[in-house]
Amino acid sequence: MGFGFSLGMIFIIFPTIVVLLILLAVTRKPIFGKAILAIVIGIFTLVIAASVVGFIFSKKKLDGSDFYGTYVIDRAFYPGKQADWQYNSFRFEIKKNDSVYFYHTDGNKILKVHKGIAEIRDYGYGSARIAIKMSRPTHHIVADYPTIYRRTWDLYMVLHSEKFNNVFFKKGDWEPITD
Repeated sequence: MGFGFSLGMIFIIFPTIVVLLILLAVTRKPIFGKAILAIVIGIFTLVIAASVVGFIFSKKKLDGSDFYGTYVIDRAFYPGKQADWQYNSFRFEIKKNDSVYFYHTDGNKILKVHKGIAEIRDYGYGSARIAIKMSRPTHHIVADYPTIYRRTWDLYMVLHSEKFNNVFFKKGDWEPITD
């Protein structure tokens, strides 16, 4: 919880509970005990709800192992023929030995493989960073470093292409398009 919550607890909630305790002790009316119980339950409910919401909407902290895997075009960003064609034409893989394989494909058939290395570093700013360095000549999609976007449970990479502008990749295995 933040600074405002702490101020509210110190200057509003605690004094209110103390006054209600004094009134309960003096008058012995159960309404004051119920009011104290309602306040305490409300505070606990608020703290638990805020913690759950904070966890759900927090960004994933990335370490080196989060980058390893196979990446395919995320067709959900700009659905349509172009995204379907890109999905069937490009994918890449980052292996645990930090090698990168960018595949130019025709569906399931691999036409050309571009190789490179992934430099994964943790600079102490919360999440690891990745730099992909491809052997020359390379494909225009992997000519620049990727931009990483973190979500609560996963990440996606955006690679800039001279021909296609931004190309969105997500972790996942390639499967034929059925829809």
